[in-house]
Amino acid sequence: MKTDPETFIRANTSLMAPPHVPEISLHLASEAHELWLKTEEELEAIGLPPPFWAFAWAGGQGLARYILDHPEMVRGKRVLDFASGSGLVGIAAMMAGAREVTAADIDPWAETAIRLNAKANGVFLGFTGADLIGQDIDADIVLAGDVFYDRAFAEALVPWLTRLTGQGILVLVGDPGRSYLPREQLEFCAAYQVPVTRALEDSEIKKTTVWRFGLRSQGRITQTLAS
Repeated sequence: MKTDPETFIRANTSLMAPPHVPEISLHLASEAHELWLKTEEELEAIGLPPPFWAFAWAGGQGLARYILDHPEMVRGKRVLDFASGSGLVGIAAMMAGAREVTAADIDPWAETAIRLNAKANGVFLGFTGADLIGQDIDADIVLAGDVFYDRAFAEALVPWLTRLTGQGILVLVGDPGRSYLPREQLEFCAAYQVPVTRALEDSEIKKTTVWRFGLRSQGRITQTLAS
């Protein structure tokens, strides 16, 4: 890394509450921060991958809200917060009574952001930077917020989540209608109107749905992704 992550995060974010999850505070970038205005080339020059951890995405906000409102989903369980970003969903799980939470994100900067955010909320999250897709995991429940934004990622993710579901692991997904959401694989849990920033999304409010990932045949999975 070309700069110290903690120093950079503290200098380029403020501790604030996502609008749909006011119980939680995160180090986030807003229009008032220089980080918001940096181009991809400028970020690359300082060794910073796209800072997904610096924003509270709609899918994560909806999923965190659902967990806080339904703590029985995670109480006493081992939780994997997949593609954790800021750690919002994992923090919500710990606040709701999870036995332990592991945040997983392949962005090395996310580890520092998650540590700072967890500390700000008085909880502890474990962390792994490993690419877990296709791997067995030691968890009772997987929480995945806003992960179906890319076709290739979805094509890898859906079979893995299907296998985990077949092993008895509960998978909950928070999604604001991303292009590659495998709707035929999902069972409705709840829907929310989540305030977001127009500069990040195409509106100021995103309808965000929490789904339970269901077990289907491989043929149905392929058909869903191709539709």
